[in-house]
Amino acid sequence: MARRADAIIIGAGVIGAATAFELAKRGYKTLNVDKLPSAGYGPTSNSCAIVRAHYSSREGVAMAYEGFSYWQDWERYLGVVDDMGTSKYMQCGTVLLKSATGHHEKVLAHYRELGVEYEEWDNATLREKVPVYSTDAFWPPKRPDDPHFWDEPQAELDGAVFTPGSGYVNDPQLATHNLQRAAEAHGGEFLYRVEVGEVRRANGRVAGVTLTDGTELDAPIVVNVAGPHSFVINRMAGVEDEMNVKTRALRHEVHHVPSPPEFDFEHDGYHTSDGDTGIYFRPESGNNILIGSEDPDCDPKVWVDEPDKFDRHVTEQQWEAQVYRLARRMPSLRIPTERKGIVDLYDVSDDWIPIYDRSVLDGFYMAIGTSGNQFKNAPVVGHLMAELIDRVEHGHDHDSDPVQVRCAYNSDLVLDTGFYSRLREVNPNSSFSVNG
Repeated sequence: MARRADAIIIGAGVIGAATAFELAKRGYKTLNVDKLPSAGYGPTSNSCAIVRAHYSSREGVAMAYEGFSYWQDWERYLGVVDDMGTSKYMQCGTVLLKSATGHHEKVLAHYRELGVEYEEWDNATLREKVPVYSTDAFWPPKRPDDPHFWDEPQAELDGAVFTPGSGYVNDPQLATHNLQRAAEAHGGEFLYRVEVGEVRRANGRVAGVTLTDGTELDAPIVVNVAGPHSFVINRMAGVEDEMNVKTRALRHEVHHVPSPPEFDFEHDGYHTSDGDTGIYFRPESGNNILIGSEDPDCDPKVWVDEPDKFDRHVTEQQWEAQVYRLARRMPSLRIPTERKGIVDLYDVSDDWIPIYDRSVLDGFYMAIGTSGNQFKNAPVVGHLMAELIDRVEHGHDHDSDPVQVRCAYNSDLVLDTGFYSRLREVNPNSSFSVNG
């Protein structure tokens, strides 16, 4: 006899677990299935878990700003005690360097409209706050093999924008386990070390999934939250061809280096977005610095056709590109001889903006295309997806009248789910990068 649920959620990463929690709170009997051994073991575990709001779109800023409140209120939001402990929100703040990209100008307009708390710093303030930073401008971003990489700078930055509500989550895998426990407290279930082999349908709508071992799981609702495997699941369900915006997997590296010895970056540093050199970085335990690429044009993109098969080794070329860029911003950085870092996959949409939507198959929904920057939004996305699913399942015509979702904390903010539609045209105003 098949196992039954009200909603099957494919994936138990941070967004899959958050969606389960929010649906379970609304009375749905949820079942998450994942091929890995526990919640958050996939790309979530390797997330930089940065919480910041400097997106190029109003909708991106609004969702991320709402996310601040969830992480600041994490224990109360969960409403349960996790036997493994509770993840911590490290509210160090974000420094967005003003660069020739002009990204900060878009961001500031949205901050002012939405009421995001921020400060504008001139270069003198920036040097006072973080004395190890150079305020030189190096635009455009280059790789170390560029003959002009080490040229003397000819200009300075225009200062920075600081958001005190930003930060990062210290343990993204634990945060996901926290959400699992919260979902379970409302009747949600999680099934691990299983793989979906078929998405079944009956009478024009989804009927459930069949696992590769032959087990049938029945549900009138299936939610694809499969991360880098999202396109595989969409093809399995037969819904990809109808979508204007699709997803694919992108290999990405993040690296770790010690802070300059004269500065305690772990306790006194900030998450920093440096579009001028094409990197972002944040404090990491042990007075280290975590560095990632903001995907400038000069960095090659390594697309992956088979998400279970990719090179997980840090490459010399990308390690040098990211670490040497940081050395330009931090001239006293000591370049380590040992390369340390992690490699994983992003689930990238065609315009790097997520797809939070229903599909052409009734009962089949998607929370995908998170492009390496949506960890911060997971609890907001859980709320949004639960509202969207509940409205559609009760007869709302979402495709012609996109569901409007009122935020739980900033109740004057309404999220337009049409912005995340699978049927949208590729958004030309996107940054087409992890920076959103």
